[in-house]
Amino acid sequence: MARSMAARALLCVAAALGPAVPALRYRPDWASLDARPLPAWFDQAKVGVFVHWGVFSVPAWGSEWFWWHWRGEHRTDYESFMRRRFPPGTTYSDFAPLFTAHDFQPRDWARLFQRAGARYVVLTTKHHEGFTNWGSSVSWNWNSLDTGPHRDLVGELGQALRESNIRYGLYHSLLEWFNPLYLADKESGFTTQNFVLKKTMPELYDLVLKYKPDLIWSDGDWDAPESYWNSTSFLAWLYNDSPVKDTVVVNDRWCSNCSCHHGGYYNCADKYKPGTLLAHKWEMCSSIDKLSWGYRSNMNIAELMDEASIIEELVQTVSFGGNYLLNVGPTKEGVIVPIFQERLLALGRWLDTNGEAIYETKPWRVQMENSTDMVWYTSKGAVVYAIFLLWPRDNVLELSSPAPSPDTQVTMLGHAGTLKWQKSPGEGLLVTLPCMPPSSPSGWALKLEGVK
Repeated sequence: MARSMAARALLCVAAALGPAVPALRYRPDWASLDARPLPAWFDQAKVGVFVHWGVFSVPAWGSEWFWWHWRGEHRTDYESFMRRRFPPGTTYSDFAPLFTAHDFQPRDWARLFQRAGARYVVLTTKHHEGFTNWGSSVSWNWNSLDTGPHRDLVGELGQALRESNIRYGLYHSLLEWFNPLYLADKESGFTTQNFVLKKTMPELYDLVLKYKPDLIWSDGDWDAPESYWNSTSFLAWLYNDSPVKDTVVVNDRWCSNCSCHHGGYYNCADKYKPGTLLAHKWEMCSSIDKLSWGYRSNMNIAELMDEASIIEELVQTVSFGGNYLLNVGPTKEGVIVPIFQERLLALGRWLDTNGEAIYETKPWRVQMENSTDMVWYTSKGAVVYAIFLLWPRDNVLELSSPAPSPDTQVTMLGHAGTLKWQKSPGEGLLVTLPCMPPSSPSGWALKLEGVK
């Protein structure tokens, strides 16, 4: 009797709930894939670190495009460099055993990135040179297990980052400059897909199944259309059936006309600055070394971003609704050189004080003061943050955009107590700042409550 009553009760509940609603499945076309909501964690994160590391870290000269400039373009400066530094007959593959990663300590990296304020980290699993930083079964003897480090660099860093509660992104280049399969497909006008079917797609599926990334940062898409790369089929599987289908985020570099049009969030171009608020989520990738993404042994201080420049880029990017991905290039031994560490730690100290005005914020109705590019706005609910990059000489900051009320309260992040303010003769308010600016060389954040 009791069993019968329980069965009837379950039937009643099922009837009340109605027929089961099948899970939404995405089709392998851009109209369907572009409609997928972006997982919330990405917009909330705001700050990430990019890591360009590979065989190009061995010559450590010019840029991570070393092989292409040397053998693809036959640039005289690269040919001269090779004659000066390496024995005659040296090939690019000869660099692989020298990519040792002897000093790579993934937990040290994770601690550094955590102190830098990064909420996610993106590692190059394979750049355009084709060398994979994990033991890819379709990259025989051109991967980090078979040669060079003899280590799973992708796996080791991923484990360390997750122990530090940092999201993990994997950069992957679709093309490989000198892969014979790719060159043959290219010669056919991309009417054949041997490279895609035997190399690129097997690697992408392997990366997802093996490492379960939070983000896939695709690149190397520009030569060929989606019909060659099979991008939409991969993304449909990623969103529908992969182990990360509910949480994974992707960028927009999936075909020759995809950037700024299709995919998850938009990169549009390296170091992209839209200069306005975009309707679509985007990310700016930047590099501490202004001339390269990979490590260069001959870089000098004038070619590096200083702390103030990094903070300014971050603030402007977040005010316009973007995420900020800041790059470092480790050495072939796996060392993040002290000057890069110093820049990352400086960013982290700034975020320790001002992160409330960055993380989990939304663009405000006004992104910057009309009269200056030195004051930028973010918001969180009813709270508005005004981040100013230049300390006013008279210690009075004029904000023309916020409309104050009798309940308006102004505080400075990192400074105890409220600040005095008065209504501006025109519009907005005048805020009296502390007599001495805090220790930060650039960027201070006011928290405005009770303004419109």
